[in-house]
Amino acid sequence: MVLLGKKFISCLLILPLLAVFTTAISLALPVDSAFAQKKYERRTLIDRLFGPRQIRPQKTNRKTPRASIKRKKSVLRVSPGKKRKKSRKKVETVQKLENARKILVVGDFMAKSLSDGLKTAFAQSPGVSVLRETSGSSGLVRDDYYNWNKKLPAFLDKIQPSIVVVMIGSNDRQDMRKSGRKRIPLRSDVWNAVYAQRVDSIARAVRSRNIQLIWVGAPPYKKSTMYTDMLAFNDIYRNVVEEANGEYVDIWDGFVNTEGKFVYTGSDVKGQQVRLRTSDGIRMTRAGRRKLAFYVEKPIRRLLGDDASEHVAKLTEENLPELLVLHPDGGSVLVRTNPIAMNDPTLDGSDELLGASAPPTSLTRTPRDDLVFDGKTSKAPPGRADYFVWPREQDKTSLEKTPVAAPQG
Repeated sequence: MVLLGKKFISCLLILPLLAVFTTAISLALPVDSAFAQKKYERRTLIDRLFGPRQIRPQKTNRKTPRASIKRKKSVLRVSPGKKRKKSRKKVETVQKLENARKILVVGDFMAKSLSDGLKTAFAQSPGVSVLRETSGSSGLVRDDYYNWNKKLPAFLDKIQPSIVVVMIGSNDRQDMRKSGRKRIPLRSDVWNAVYAQRVDSIARAVRSRNIQLIWVGAPPYKKSTMYTDMLAFNDIYRNVVEEANGEYVDIWDGFVNTEGKFVYTGSDVKGQQVRLRTSDGIRMTRAGRRKLAFYVEKPIRRLLGDDASEHVAKLTEENLPELLVLHPDGGSVLVRTNPIAMNDPTLDGSDELLGASAPPTSLTRTPRDDLVFDGKTSKAPPGRADYFVWPREQDKTSLEKTPVAAPQG
C-alpha cells in the first residue's frame, strides 16, 4: 500500500508538467505552419547585424512560371589578377574646311600606321585633311602584286594633294625578278640599282606635279637581319629623295635606345615611358603610331604654315610656299636664303640699328676702355662689394681722429 501511494503521488506531480508541454506544442504548431507557408528572402550578414528583425516576405505569383520571374542582374566580379580593358577616348575631330589642304599618305602597313597618327595630330586643325592610299602587303619589289609606279599617278591626279607622304619598304626584303624570270639577289649591286630607280620614279612622279614630297625612312625591327636591311634601305631613300629635291625624314633614333638597339618601350611625344611596338617586334602600338607621326608633323606644319593652325577660319587660294622653283625645261633650282646675322646692320641700307644713336665721344679713357683695350681693371672704390682693402679708409680716418687716452697711474 505504501508503494502504491508513492506511485500515485508521483503521477499527480507529472500530470501538470505534461499539460504545460502539450499546451506549448499546440501554441507553437500554428506559428510554424504559418512560417512554412510564407517564403522569405535570404538574409545577409549585414541584414542580420544591422537590419530589422523581420523582413517582409517576397510576393510571388504562383500562377506565373518561374521562367518569367525577373531576377536581379548579377554584378560582374573581376578577379584580382585580371584587369578590365580601359575604354579608349575617341579623338575629337573638328569639321574640316571645304578647301582644306590635303595630305596624301601612300605605302605599306607602316604608312597606314603613320596616317592614323597624322589624323590624331591634325584632328583639331580645320585646314588640314589627311587621306591615305595604302596596301599593307605592297612594296617596290613585287610590282607584279602591286605596282606603285603605275597606280600613284592616278591617285595624284584624282586627289590633287598639297603634300604626299611616302613610307614603304618593310616588305621589300626579298629577291627581285626581272624579265625572263631571272632572280636578282637581295641587296646585290644590280638589286640596289633597280630598287633606287623605282624609288626615283615615285619621287619624280610627285615632284613633276609640283607637289611637296616627304619620304619617311623605315623604323628598326626586332629581327637582326631585318634591322640591317632597313638601314641599307634608308640610305637609298635618303640619297634618291634628296637628289629629287624631296625631303627625307629619319625616324630611326626614336625607336632605339642610346646604344642603337631595338626597344619595345620608349618615350612618347610627352616624354613618358610607354609601349611603342607590339609583341611581334614589327607593328606599332597606338603610342608608337603617334610618335611616328610626330616626326612627320614638324615638316608638314613648316610647309603649310598658318594653314595648319587650329584657329584658322578660312584658307586663301594662294599656293603653298614652295621650296623649289621648277623650270619649263625640266630642271629645278633649290631656292635658299642666306642666314641673317644679328650684327649685320646693312640689311635695311643703314649702318646702325633702328632707333640707335651714336655714343658720345670722350677724350678721357673710361674703365670700359681700360678693360677692353688694355685688359686692365680699375681699382674698386671704397664701399663697393669688391673693395677688399683692410683696414678700410673710413676705419683709418676714424682711428686718426680718435684721441689716445693717457695711461692711468
